[in-house]
Amino acid sequence: KSCKQSRRTMSSVAERVQALCSERLSTVHCECVDFSDGNCDGSKLDLVVVSAEFVGTALLARHRKVNGVIKDGGLMDGIHALTIKAWTPEQWEKKKGQN
Repeated sequence: KSCKQSRRTMSSVAERVQALCSERLSTVHCECVDFSDGNCDGSKLDLVVVSAEFVGTALLARHRKVNGVIKDGGLMDGIHALTIKAWTPEQWEKKKGQN
């Protein structure tokens, strides 16, 4: 099946991923948006996680930590594609200042 990108929505999977990451990673900011179009067997998510837990942690280790939280929460089976932006609070403030 083809998986075309569609408009941004908030699905139940996105809501659960956002709530789980917010709870388990002590986030300063967490946003999960579903880009699914209904043609995929699972949600296409764009996840932004901002946490002080990421300070001094390599990007790959941050992604592994986020993936682990989602997997441990039993949500990975409902996800077709996941884009993760895992930032420290300092990085988040710089990104916000650029917009």
